Amino acid sequence: MNYKTFETERLLLKPTNEEDADLIYKLLNTPKWHKYIGDRDVTSLEAAKNYIKTKMTPQLEKLGYGNYSVIRKEDNQKMGTCGLYNREGVKGVDIGFAFLPEFERKGYGFEAAKKIKEVAFSEFGINRIQAYTSQNNVASQKLLEKIGLKQTGTTHLPDDDEELFVYSISFEDI
Repeated sequence: MNYKTFETERLLLKPTNEEDADLIYKLLNTPKWHKYIGDRDVTSLEAAKNYIKTKMTPQLEKLGYGNYSVIRKEDNQKMGTCGLYNREGVKGVDIGFAFLPEFERKGYGFEAAKKIKEVAFSEFGINRIQAYTSQNNVASQKLLEKIGLKQTGTTHLPDDDEELFVYSISFEDI
């Protein structure tokens, strides 16, 4: 099936597929991923391909949206991911993002997340998006606020003891 790719001034956001295993392997093994998201036990390129195939592709096939690899147009460098997630055991759709350390603090996260938020409403007909972030992850909180989400409370995700901040925005809010 042919899924939508999105573009910003500097970025391409394309649905993550098995060709992105190198990016997913590196990203899921960064210290920040482990600290703020958790260890996904992706310890090889083969494990990264399997993670994409079993965790990312099924949602894309079912809903038409999911995880997007963020690629810098000028040199086709894969820098991170941004996407919309409909997680099992969690009500609603959430936005998430993660970048390799060398691409943080350059505005790429804002550019990608802003675009994904826009297409959630305009392309996919989602009426409300939310985000979950560690209470210690101030950079994530600032980015969510910068794209218009507001903190609306706290929660625990299934099988996780950490109390997370919840951010949200509705189509009517924009």
